[in-house]
Amino acid sequence: MIGGFQNIPKIPELKNRILFTLFFLTIYRIGVHVPTPGIDREALASFFAQARGTLLGLFDMFSGGALENLSVFALGIMPYISASIILQLLTVVSPHLEKLSKEGEAGRRKITQYTRYGTVILCIIQGFGISVGLERMTGPAGEIIVLDPGLSFKLMTVISLTAGTAFIMWLGEQITERGIGNGISLIIFAGIVARLPAAIFNTSRLLKTGEMTIFIVLMIVVMMVVVVGVIVFVERGQRRLPVQYAKRVMGRKMYGGQSTHLPLRVNTAGVIPPIFASSILMFPLTVANFLPKPWIELHPWFQSIIDSLGPGRFMYNILYVGFIIFFCYFYTAVTFNPVDVADNMKKYGGYIPGIRPGKKTAEYIDRVLTRITLGGAIYVSAVCILPTILISRFNVPFYFGGTALLIVVGVAMDTVTQIESHLLTRHYEGFLKKAKLKGRR
Repeated sequence: MIGGFQNIPKIPELKNRILFTLFFLTIYRIGVHVPTPGIDREALASFFAQARGTLLGLFDMFSGGALENLSVFALGIMPYISASIILQLLTVVSPHLEKLSKEGEAGRRKITQYTRYGTVILCIIQGFGISVGLERMTGPAGEIIVLDPGLSFKLMTVISLTAGTAFIMWLGEQITERGIGNGISLIIFAGIVARLPAAIFNTSRLLKTGEMTIFIVLMIVVMMVVVVGVIVFVERGQRRLPVQYAKRVMGRKMYGGQSTHLPLRVNTAGVIPPIFASSILMFPLTVANFLPKPWIELHPWFQSIIDSLGPGRFMYNILYVGFIIFFCYFYTAVTFNPVDVADNMKKYGGYIPGIRPGKKTAEYIDRVLTRITLGGAIYVSAVCILPTILISRFNVPFYFGGTALLIVVGVAMDTVTQIESHLLTRHYEGFLKKAKLKGRR
């Protein structure tokens, strides 16, 4: 593989695609530091220092620190992802969207257009909510975060954040079309990886001050390598169901007769379950940050809920695993329909050996998918629980594992696969050209 990557500079198109991707990711990282006007930066930084375990901290991770700085990219790409998930869920219940999803490229373009409209609507709602919340929030010492509250600040914030997310959406689509890899995934990847140098610096600082021992650091490094290896192994894991196509005679030609397989991924739902689970569990703590402290003191039951749902607590871990398993099954059921797969297989003369086509095939696929999804859900739960254990037991100063690591490793694998496919395609074309020249001689 390393030898293959050394050939990248020799392929002008692939080199240009990689440079184009790096250039657009650089633009994104520059935009993270362009501030929204009307904010006291020091007061906002103090507020976010006490909001690490809330929804704000989760969204700040996906935005690459843009929310903490309240830059024009503060909403990040999350509104686009949320709109895509909402469209996927609506496809199950809306006959019109279901029909569009089956119309090929034209239908996908229409759904993409709806996703863009939904993204803008979500940005306007979230931008207005953030502007109202900022006007009410204060720093730990009572500092005012918004310098000049009012309608003008709200309008400026909504316009800035909506325009910023729309620009990120355009960047992602351009990277997908003219660069290498999936643009939206690479933008999230860049935001997460950009925080790695700060994490390394904090670790070295704790090592120098004696708050962490060299043994714990080495153990964390070894664990990181092991977890990354497990993620790579499981994410590439498939259950391949054998499929046989019957021979058919059409005119003077015979079609079919070949054997293939139906790949079922171990982790079909990807990183969606931990995102949903984290959002639900962080909601009470996020609400608590916006409530006045005297009200919380008068209602001790609310404080007890917040304490029990803190990251690393037993109740938090139990609920977290339960929600991940539930959403793994739920999202898999939404995105993969065994009945449609069985009907398409039957339409083209395919069948699973030993299983009757049609309803029996759908039931068999559903049974196999249910079993491997349980294994995938347990794997995702283990990876996501790991960082809370490291933070609570070993005082690890960065969020290792969980959703972030799944995204980073998954996006890196997909991007490398695309680069390898480009290299193989060019190698195959060069082989054909050499064969043609030899044939002419």
